[in-house]
Amino acid sequence: MLDQTKKIVGRKIDEFSFRSQAQLISSSGPKLLGRLMVGVLILFIIVLLLPWRQTISGRGTVTALRPEDRPQTIQNQIGGRIEYWAVREGEQVKKGDTILVLSETNQTYFNPDLPERLDEQLDAKKGSELAAEQKISATDAQISALSNGVSIQLSAAQNNVKQSVNSVRIDSAELVAVRNYYLTSKSRLERYEAGFKNGLFSLTDIETRRLKLQEDKAKEISQENKLSSSRQSLANAIIELDNIRAKYRQSLASAQSDRSSAVSGKASVREEIARLRNEMSNVNIRRGLYVVRAPQDGYVVKTLKAGIGENIKEGESVATLQPLSPQVAAEIYVDAMDVPLILDSSNVRLQFEGWPSVQFSGWPSVAVGTFGGKVSVIDRVSTDGKYRILVRQLIHKPENDEPWPIQLRQGSGVYGRVILRSVPVWYEIWRQLNGFPPSLDKAPSTENINNR
Repeated sequence: MLDQTKKIVGRKIDEFSFRSQAQLISSSGPKLLGRLMVGVLILFIIVLLLPWRQTISGRGTVTALRPEDRPQTIQNQIGGRIEYWAVREGEQVKKGDTILVLSETNQTYFNPDLPERLDEQLDAKKGSELAAEQKISATDAQISALSNGVSIQLSAAQNNVKQSVNSVRIDSAELVAVRNYYLTSKSRLERYEAGFKNGLFSLTDIETRRLKLQEDKAKEISQENKLSSSRQSLANAIIELDNIRAKYRQSLASAQSDRSSAVSGKASVREEIARLRNEMSNVNIRRGLYVVRAPQDGYVVKTLKAGIGENIKEGESVATLQPLSPQVAAEIYVDAMDVPLILDSSNVRLQFEGWPSVQFSGWPSVAVGTFGGKVSVIDRVSTDGKYRILVRQLIHKPENDEPWPIQLRQGSGVYGRVILRSVPVWYEIWRQLNGFPPSLDKAPSTENINNR
């Protein structure tokens, strides 16, 4: 009985073994695995041959393309005391709207009637200028009268000199005649004395000739004295003429000195008048600066001073203003190694923080939620080892490309990719493994480099 049972069990085991072996031999698993591996290999080769768009990535923030569109601080031009604020943070203002009002803290300008006082000083200075002009006119008249008077005196003195010269000439001629008479009388006396010795003339004739000789000698001496007097008169006339000329020069110099003083005084008064007018203009302009106004349309982002009655210095910042409609741009930073590959005409795809997006690095055309842009500015100097580029919106956008969100705020984060040439996937993998930079279709031209 036991043997039969063993035989039956043995036959059952052999039957199950034959069935399992048949199932294992007839299974298609290895073939399916082989086909799957071949398919994966073919798919991998196809992927390696697919085009891959090279990009240069960078991070940054949203900013404004133009300097006047970026946030600015509003500063007061004069020091003063805050009286009241006319705006609050976040409020929209227009150009010229009042931001805050100041009061004066400089004691020089405390007087509320300062313009009137300066105007009175100006009138006084104008009176001084008129007096100086009158003095100049009077001095000119004095110089003219002096010139006319001295002309008459000089004519009279010159005539006197001429008369003295004529008197000297007449007296000189008369002296010559008197001497000739004296010499003649002397010769006659000598002849009479010789004749008296010879008995030709009487003693009376000799005495008469001697008296005549003495008379002629007296006339000669008198004429010499008269000639000396005439010469002295001529000298006095010449001295008088020189004296008149000297007095005229002295009087003229004094009058001209007075005129120069009057002209100098007038110039000083004019300088004072100009200074007063300048001060009056400064006072009027300063009073207009008590009100700090918005330089352009925008929003008051933040007030940098607080409270009423606080003193602020000249040129301090009182508030931050964001322009109303800025021309936004993306400010991203890239590695120095990648800067030579970026051109002014390079396209960029941007991802803004706060806007959901899906970006495929090698296939930007299938990205979702990204926005197009174009490189506008490339810095020539690095910042902390990186170079800044400004990306602006596309002027002519493709039909399927959306404009940048109007809700963008300056300072929000942005991630950008500069689009380069298309290469196969296998080349990009090989480049990444070897650490090579992206490649270009052609080298940048000198004109593009100079325009950066």
